[in-house]
Amino acid sequence: MIDIHAHILPGIDDGATSLDEAVAMARAAADAGCEAIFATPHQRHPHWRNENRAGLAALRERLQNAVGDTPRILSGAEIRVDDAFLDDFLGPHPAVPGGEILPLGDSRYLLIEFPRDGIGPVPETVVHELVVAGWRPILAHPELLPWLGPDLDRLEDLVKAGATLQVTAMSLTGEFGARPRHDADALVSAGLTHFVASDCHGVTRRPPGLARAHQRLVQEWDETLARQLTEANPRAVLENRPLP
Repeated sequence: MIDIHAHILPGIDDGATSLDEAVAMARAAADAGCEAIFATPHQRHPHWRNENRAGLAALRERLQNAVGDTPRILSGAEIRVDDAFLDDFLGPHPAVPGGEILPLGDSRYLLIEFPRDGIGPVPETVVHELVVAGWRPILAHPELLPWLGPDLDRLEDLVKAGATLQVTAMSLTGEFGARPRHDADALVSAGLTHFVASDCHGVTRRPPGLARAHQRLVQEWDETLARQLTEANPRAVLENRPLP
């Protein structure tokens, strides 16, 4: 399996607090069947800008050296959408490629996060502009956004416009509560889920690994879908291909 959303780089956001914890998270993920993890620290977040691209690369390399060959630690970010977000992409000095904002690996996929309070640019506009510019936006954990998760019609329209959706493993397993699980189940059943990722933040608090979510997908849906959401689609990101 491949995890496209993990706060595993130490000491730079609300994820791993130390290199030792980050190594433990990576090894736990590997033990749970993950061959690769995209390290996705918060970017553009009010508390964690993380604009030093070279510094992030050096930290990721340090973690990979400490972990060993497995799992592979790949570059990425969870990019907060704010009112200035589109200007950074469409203005004279775009934030990607080559700027501070990180896509997932060497791909055209961007993991973007809308604020929980729903304040900010219109999602449909953001998705449209990114797609027109040649990017493939992945919406992080819509089931955790009270203003978006229950609105399947709107999410379907966003998918039709070119977005893909990432559901969090702990939503599927019920550890975030009844409403996120209900909305995550509805997204999977409606065929509107493209990725299941851990969004891990620590060893015990929001831990890494996709095995239990994979097992529930097999039990409640089927093995083919479980593989698609945790293996095939994430591998398309890794290889910078359109989804199967």
